[in-house]
Amino acid sequence: MHLSEPRRVRLAVLGSPIAHSLSPTLHAAAYDVLGVPFRYGRHEVASGGLDAFVAGLGPDWRGLSLTMPLKREVLPMLDRTTPLVDELGVANTIAFRTVGDTVLREGANTDVEGIVRPVEALGHRPGEATVLGGGATAASALTAAVRLGSSHVRMFLRDTAKAGHLVELAVRLGVPLEVLPLTELPGTRHGFVVSTLPGGAADGLDLVPSGPDAVLFDVAYEPWPTVVASRWADAGGRVLNGLDMLAEQALGQIRFFLSGDQDELLPAEADVRRAMRASVGLPATIGA
Repeated sequence: MHLSEPRRVRLAVLGSPIAHSLSPTLHAAAYDVLGVPFRYGRHEVASGGLDAFVAGLGPDWRGLSLTMPLKREVLPMLDRTTPLVDELGVANTIAFRTVGDTVLREGANTDVEGIVRPVEALGHRPGEATVLGGGATAASALTAAVRLGSSHVRMFLRDTAKAGHLVELAVRLGVPLEVLPLTELPGTRHGFVVSTLPGGAADGLDLVPSGPDAVLFDVAYEPWPTVVASRWADAGGRVLNGLDMLAEQALGQIRFFLSGDQDELLPAEADVRRAMRASVGLPATIGA
């Protein structure tokens, strides 16, 4: 763990709406275990307001977590980006680094690993994937599906005309992609589904697990459980919720804030993960 700029102690999550966010709870639990003096809050920042907010930050700020609708809007503001940000065109993290007399804004994306790690913890290797929704998180879900081994992805959107960036991403990833209207979601059985829709928006959809190993990753977590998640579990499938993703993507952000490398393990990371999951009511083991 590196604290090269010890006076940079303030962090926050930004977005709109943001009052429901549990990111401050997760981060506080981690920093308590790590013994670092970081202060992490939340701020309501709507579309178009990010530039002014960042411009007003002082030298005590270490970084920001970003949620909707800011994950694409931040890109022109970044001085450095990780390869994953370049690939997806989406960043959910900014870290402020002092280089000489300049403060650089470095962007990262930890959402992909926020999906990958919980699914891997279940031992699931999906050959095909279904993704619901077409926003910034859907791009991360598409990339995560490929990293998990999916050789074919179907994406269902309310408005397929907005899928251009997803089609381009699929070409870069080298994966066949079908883009279909959400109204045409088939009533067939599914082996792996990632729903990036807002809480409750998928409740009327006909989603049935293909068997006991089938996984539904519903990134919503408020309210929980969603109707669709309950139906999936009642039908015998396995369910991951948005808190599983939130905890893992927050862990990647903490690594990035501390060391500049979202893949560099934290000291006593297993203890940090357990504390974070306990802070939001998750069992110590993913999928338990």
